[in-house]
Amino acid sequence: MQDRARIFVQGGRGGDGSTSFRREAHVPRGGPDGGDGGRGGDVVLVCDDSLRDLRAFRRRAHWKAQRGRHGEGSLRHGRSGDALEIAVPPGTQVAGLDGARHDLVRPGQRARVARGGPGGRGNKHFAGPTRQAPRFAERGLPGDEGWIELQLKLLADVGLVGLPNAGKSSLLARMTRAAPKVADYPFTTLEPVLGTLEREDRQLVIADIPGLIEGASQGAGLGHDFLAHVERTRLLVHVLDLAPVDGSSSAANFDTIEHELRAHDSRLASLPRVLVLSKADLVLEEAAARVAGEWRARLGDDIPVLVTSSATGQGLDELGTLLARLVPPLPPAEEAPAGEEEMAEHMTFRPAAGRGFAVERGGAGRWRVSGEGVERLVARHDLDNEEALAYLEGRLRAIGVIDALQSAGFEPGDDVEIAGIEFELDPGTPL
Repeated sequence: MQDRARIFVQGGRGGDGSTSFRREAHVPRGGPDGGDGGRGGDVVLVCDDSLRDLRAFRRRAHWKAQRGRHGEGSLRHGRSGDALEIAVPPGTQVAGLDGARHDLVRPGQRARVARGGPGGRGNKHFAGPTRQAPRFAERGLPGDEGWIELQLKLLADVGLVGLPNAGKSSLLARMTRAAPKVADYPFTTLEPVLGTLEREDRQLVIADIPGLIEGASQGAGLGHDFLAHVERTRLLVHVLDLAPVDGSSSAANFDTIEHELRAHDSRLASLPRVLVLSKADLVLEEAAARVAGEWRARLGDDIPVLVTSSATGQGLDELGTLLARLVPPLPPAEEAPAGEEEMAEHMTFRPAAGRGFAVERGGAGRWRVSGEGVERLVARHDLDNEEALAYLEGRLRAIGVIDALQSAGFEPGDDVEIAGIEFELDPGTPL
């Protein structure tokens, strides 16, 4: 199972605004009528219950949403770009480019990970008493883009944990329709396997958690990747081999797994447990009963102890009934109001990037202005267009950039660099 993927997402670019003037027969002074550009499409993750892994992202790593259409004359606005929807399995966690973290757990949940760029305004917006026929419009801006990492955490009700070759895979195969790899030598499952336990009135999803080794909580083996798969389960079944092939102590094996779980996450240590003593067919019945009694005395009444055999089916029905009783049903998901999309829950919002700016000298007669707001403002305009440049100077004055430059020693004719674009400003130009 592929449980991590890194993909590049890019929101659609916004469409450009239109520079247009109304021209009709017998209609003098028609005036500007340029329409606005459409907004670029967003990149949205959609939880799809038909998926179980992130394997599809091995074949495609780049995802780009549709751009917005350009505005046209007669106040025709460009159409916004369609959102690019990317299907992901339940249990997918991701941090969007805006810093918001999303946890997609129910089918239909949506998470926007990259915003489309805004469209530019047409020249109609810039008409006024002193500028009645503006011959410029705004450009659309690019959408958010960057790499994001998807992480899948299994949505299993019950997790089987234990050392390699403890008998978890055989137990899962016998109790469900899963088909994990089973062998008679000590090896560890390399990926989690899911199976569904059918009871009369409900189903339980059981995950064969890949085998842990000592030091897994510090990353030994595939430590953190393995342990991440048990974080959502509501009950753990600790499978312990009654007859370890390497001659090790069952008590030591039990302590190793419990230590790794506690070291990884305190929540795991507090989950309800069931201890399953597996491979009872390989030991005498009296010996299995004696070992089970010892474990019941050690663990007390809070942790049930069962003796099972995947080869003969011993104790499996009893285990299935016990699991159905110990795992409470999930409460029904609340339905979103009609016409509203259900967004991913567990979202953490961070403050937006600062809208201020900084002025610094870049050498004799050269200045550099940095800041997200002013950089986006410059990107919207064609600086080869004199009217657009004059409008831009007015906007820079309005937000305090001109005053800040003059306070720092700026003189008319000096070069100013904003967003990698160098141009001359004339603070004395009337607005």
